[in-house]
Amino acid sequence: MEQIGAIAELIDALKKLPGVGPRAAQRIAYQLLNGDRSDANRLGEALLKATKTVHRCARCNNLTDGELCSFCASHNRDDSLLCIVESVADLMVIEQSLSYHGRYFILMGRLSPLNGVGPHEIGLDKLLERAGEPEVKEVIIATSFTAEGEATAFAVSELLSKHYPQLKLTRIARGVPAGAEIEYTDINTVAQAMLNRRVRESD
Repeated sequence: MEQIGAIAELIDALKKLPGVGPRAAQRIAYQLLNGDRSDANRLGEALLKATKTVHRCARCNNLTDGELCSFCASHNRDDSLLCIVESVADLMVIEQSLSYHGRYFILMGRLSPLNGVGPHEIGLDKLLERAGEPEVKEVIIATSFTAEGEATAFAVSELLSKHYPQLKLTRIARGVPAGAEIEYTDINTVAQAMLNRRVRESD
């Protein structure tokens, strides 16, 4: 009975992971517990170590086990560019696109007044300090295009333009995804693609 309780507790913990439903959690739990448990032990030790040593980067709020994350510590990034994202996951997606080589600032989420998440909770005071550093010339606002993400982008833009009018503020564009057929793309996305159209460069 005690063993069943332990398994149930493990499955319940796994279900809290993003994208892991009850059946997937059950499969993962039994996979970890069946046969050689060295992988399960290694996973547990790595998770325990990470929870004890990983914290927020003092400069950008990224996750790191040092004072600064690898992006802030690197000497090969463009100091004049500062990209604002909502989460570490958003940062990693931009990095994987290989389209950006500047610095980052990670908000602690996005504005959601109904849920008690205001400017202080997402770290706008720290952003104001970071964006005011003399080497920063352009701030790229890369929050999501949800209602809350748009509200956050507006608040960030208003805050920075008020305190640092010399800064160039830009917002990531949105439009039809690569490989998508226009016929099956929602109207709002098509509208934004038309508004964000650009001149085609000749070969």
